[in-house]
Amino acid sequence: MTRENIRTPDGGTIELFSTGAELASAGSGIVVVPASMVTAADYTRFAQKLSASLGRPVHTFNRRGRGSSSPQPEDYTLDVDIHDLDAVMKHTSSTDVFGHSFGGAVALHAARTLPVERLAVYDPAVSVNHSVTADWTPEYERATAAGDDDRALAVLLKGLETGSALSRMPLSMLTLANKLSAGTPIGKQLRDLMQTGVREIKAIIAADMPAEPFLELPLETLIIVGEKSPAYFGVACAQIHDVLSGSSYTILPGMGHDGVNKAPDKLIAELSAFYAG
Repeated sequence: MTRENIRTPDGGTIELFSTGAELASAGSGIVVVPASMVTAADYTRFAQKLSASLGRPVHTFNRRGRGSSSPQPEDYTLDVDIHDLDAVMKHTSSTDVFGHSFGGAVALHAARTLPVERLAVYDPAVSVNHSVTADWTPEYERATAAGDDDRALAVLLKGLETGSALSRMPLSMLTLANKLSAGTPIGKQLRDLMQTGVREIKAIIAADMPAEPFLELPLETLIIVGEKSPAYFGVACAQIHDVLSGSSYTILPGMGHDGVNKAPDKLIAELSAFYAG
């Protein structure tokens, strides 16, 4: 794996990781757009397995607010991530994109205007006809204002409804768990990404639109939803699939929202067949 920092047209910095960079002559790389509350490092296993299966490079990057990438601007909107994805695609000469969760929302909006040839998304957190809501944000902001980061993080994790064991815990228990895990690597990462995560959810809601504009997506679009993922991911995906006649829609058996990070063989095989086509 290689690492480099690239510059964006607005003067920002994006930390880029390339797996299988020596395979660039084999064809377009696949650019992975990560979810909220995670970093590029959480996709290392996925990138390694997909690159080995395809024989092509896979590029992951830290979106703003992570690693050595620039912080999110105060006036952050989804357009910031779309422009950054454009910069990564140009730098790596890649035309194939994969997005997970929030990254899937970025990819779906971006592929309407960027030169994406093949687009695959897994549990994209895109809002179509108000399919994504965030009624929990006022409570999060009250906890933050009171300096209670443990409770604020608990409200955020439950609000994201990822279907994880954490999100199913009662708020009081999750608050205590956050307090106990504050010094662990995952606890520190979640705290570091709290503000970016909330900005990203608000950006998704602000970008809400009907399904019809997604007709601009590339014909080669694959939509994957985890069988055990929360139902709201499938609500938006079904609406997009209904209007996009060339898209493929599949449910990955036995997998939840974190299926990408687990990189199961059945997901790698599904994506390899799609990108090889």
